[in-house]
Amino acid sequence: MSLSIAIVGATGNVGRKIIEVLDKRNFPLDSLYLVASKNSAGKEIEFKNKKLIVEDLEKFDFSKATISFFCCGSTITKEWAEKVAKQSIVIDNSSLYRMNPDVPLVVPEVNWQDLKHFKKKNIIANPNCSTAQLVVPLKPLHDLYTIKRIVVSTYQSVSGAGKEPMDELISQTKQFLNNETIQSKKFTKQIAFNAIPHIDVFADDGYTKEELKMVNETKKILDKNIKLTATCVRIPVLVSHSESVNLQFEKSFNLEEARSVLSKAEGCKVIDERKDGGYITPFEAEGKFETYISRMRVDHTENNCLNLWIVSDNLLKGAALNAVQIAETLINKKLI
Repeated sequence: MSLSIAIVGATGNVGRKIIEVLDKRNFPLDSLYLVASKNSAGKEIEFKNKKLIVEDLEKFDFSKATISFFCCGSTITKEWAEKVAKQSIVIDNSSLYRMNPDVPLVVPEVNWQDLKHFKKKNIIANPNCSTAQLVVPLKPLHDLYTIKRIVVSTYQSVSGAGKEPMDELISQTKQFLNNETIQSKKFTKQIAFNAIPHIDVFADDGYTKEELKMVNETKKILDKNIKLTATCVRIPVLVSHSESVNLQFEKSFNLEEARSVLSKAEGCKVIDERKDGGYITPFEAEGKFETYISRMRVDHTENNCLNLWIVSDNLLKGAALNAVQIAETLINKKLI
C-alpha cells in the first residue's frame, strides 16, 4: 500500500524525534509531510539526505496523509485532530484523548490489541511519558504474578516540559556557577542543582495532574484493578526519566525468574549488577530505544513485593518512538 505520513508540530522536540525515529527504523513510507504553525512554515528539515520544507498547518491538505502524528499540545490538537481524523488516522501525543473511552491508549508491547477499535474516532492516543516507560516492564510481570499495587516515585527530566525548560536549565546552571541571581520562568522554583516535587497543576486532593495521569493511564492500558500511587518530581537532567518502583503481586515470585522474563521481554533491557556502576542512569539511556531495568531486589517488608529502577528516554519511548511503533503495528497487524 502507498503510505504517507504527516507530522503536525514537526519543528518541536517530539516532532523532530519522530523524524529521527522514522529514519532510524526505516519506516516504510512513500511521502513525509512536515507541518507546523505559520511561524515555522518555510523552514527546512533534513530527512534521508533531503531537505523538506515545513508547511503551514492552516493550508495543508491532510487527505494526502495516511497517518498524521500530532505533536503540538492539547490546544491545537483540540482544534484540529477531529477535523483531520476525517481524512487521516491521527496518532496524538497530547493528553486530550487519552481517557476518552472511544480512543485507544496504546503501548504496543502491552496492549496493541486495543488498536482494533481505533476507527470509532480514527484517533489513537499516545500515553504520558512516565506511564509509557512504566507499563513496558510491568506487563510481563503482571502476566506472571498479577500486580496488586504499585508505588512509584519519578525523577523526570526537563525535556518532558519542552525545549524552553531545557534552555532554562542550561542558563540557570551557568548562572548558579557564576554566582548570579536566578529567576525561574518555566519552573515554580529554581531547577538547577535542585529537585521540584511538582509537575503539572494540583488537584483538590493534593496530587498533581501528572501523578493522576500515571494512575488513570496505567489502569486503562494495563489493568483497571491495579492500585497505583505516584509522586512525580522534576530534576535537573536534560533527557530521560527515571522511576523508583515498588510492586506488590497477588502471587509469590522468584527474583531470578522475574529478571529472566524482563531480559527477554520486548522493549526491555536489564542492567542489574550488584557492583559499582552496575545499573543504568538517565544520561546513559538518552538516545536509546530500550526501557532499562536495574536495582531489582526483594522488598522484605511486605509479602510478594519487588523493587525496580526503570529508566527510559522520555522523548523516545515516552513520545516519538511509541507513536511510530503504533503506526508500525497498524501496518504489521494489517489494521490499515
